[in-house]
Amino acid sequence: MATPATHVPEGPPRLGGQNRIRLVGLCFALGFGAITMQLGYLTIWQGRGALPKMAMQTEPRMPRPDIVDRNGTVLATDIAVASLFADPRKILDVDEAVELLTATSPDLKASELRRLLSQTKRGFVWLKREVGPAEKEAINDLGLPGLGFVSETKRVYPMGHLTAHVLGYVDLDSKGIAGVEKYLDDQGALYTASLADPETRTAEPAQLSIDLRVQHALTDEVSQAVKKFRALSGGGIIMNCRTGEVIALVSLPDFNPNDEKKNFTTQQMNMMTSGVFELGSVIKAVTFAMTFDYGVANLQSRYDATRALVIGNATINDFHAMRRVLTVPEIFVHSSNIGTARMALDVGLERHIAFLKRVGLDTKLQTELPESARPLYPKRWSKLTQATVAFGHGFAVQPLQGVAVVGALINGGHLMTPTFLKRGEDEARAMSTVVVKTETSDKM
Repeated sequence: MATPATHVPEGPPRLGGQNRIRLVGLCFALGFGAITMQLGYLTIWQGRGALPKMAMQTEPRMPRPDIVDRNGTVLATDIAVASLFADPRKILDVDEAVELLTATSPDLKASELRRLLSQTKRGFVWLKREVGPAEKEAINDLGLPGLGFVSETKRVYPMGHLTAHVLGYVDLDSKGIAGVEKYLDDQGALYTASLADPETRTAEPAQLSIDLRVQHALTDEVSQAVKKFRALSGGGIIMNCRTGEVIALVSLPDFNPNDEKKNFTTQQMNMMTSGVFELGSVIKAVTFAMTFDYGVANLQSRYDATRALVIGNATINDFHAMRRVLTVPEIFVHSSNIGTARMALDVGLERHIAFLKRVGLDTKLQTELPESARPLYPKRWSKLTQATVAFGHGFAVQPLQGVAVVGALINGGHLMTPTFLKRGEDEARAMSTVVVKTETSDKM
């Protein structure tokens, strides 16, 4: 007997294994697509506002010109360095980044680092400037996202302390802060374009008048003098009086321009140009030239120095009193205050003041060094003031200005503004001002 066939009703079709795989793949594709869109938003759209600023900050700096002495020895130059920056928006774990960076670079402060990396609205922050090669490699090995390096230049001074006050120094952005470095910025550094590649520009070296060998010798002499007399400071200047070139200038104590932190004391300033002093017997040369130029005295003139010179309630005496009548050369040799004061009084007050102005001792000296002090001139003139000014007391000028004036008295009468740049005698003579007669200079 045959069994009748059973009818099974049709239901919804079941998904096969291949369909399930397609569904899972679609979900993964949608997930990755969302992640990709978010990354694109963060890196492209959100970063657009910071790109111009970042591009501006990371643009390679134009190299500063090398600075060399008169013989071509390098005194200042640029070297390639790297500087560390971060994009705080891309830092995944601030605490981890701070921990790893401070362990690799101990000079980074954790609190400051955390503050910088937490600025998620910024796309660029400096973390450390002028990173060394070994340190750069160690930071790269950390594999932290959001960190990067910018190629920069660092100013270095191969001679260290030597010529520090003349050269000055630059800041982290390679901007001149003092000395010749600041002068180069103020004047505009000179560049030359390569004929093969006009976009490649290199800075012409700036050649100074300084002779490094003479600078070293002068530094040694001043250092010994400071030690011998237990002085707080000391200085010296050597100038070519025919060109006005400063061959050496020393002010001690000095500083190392390579030091990152420059916390200067008062004694460390350039006292040869920034300080003013009563130059004492140095100014006697000015008084002698004045009396010669006005025709008041000559080399055969004689002045009474047998006793102290009394003016009002003041008494002017000599340190090494000869107590006799002195000739003009003897007054100079024995540095007689009495004789020098009598010479000035014979000239007269008005002509004395006029001569000091003629040689520029009443105006501020301007050289390539921005650090320049203005003379302290007497507010009121009297007979006593004139007498003391004659031997260098009662008014104060910077030492370099005193050197320049004395140089004019012995080079034929040509007053030249001192320079720290190399120049020839003809150029210097063309820029000079005649302040005394040739005969006066011959007597001096």
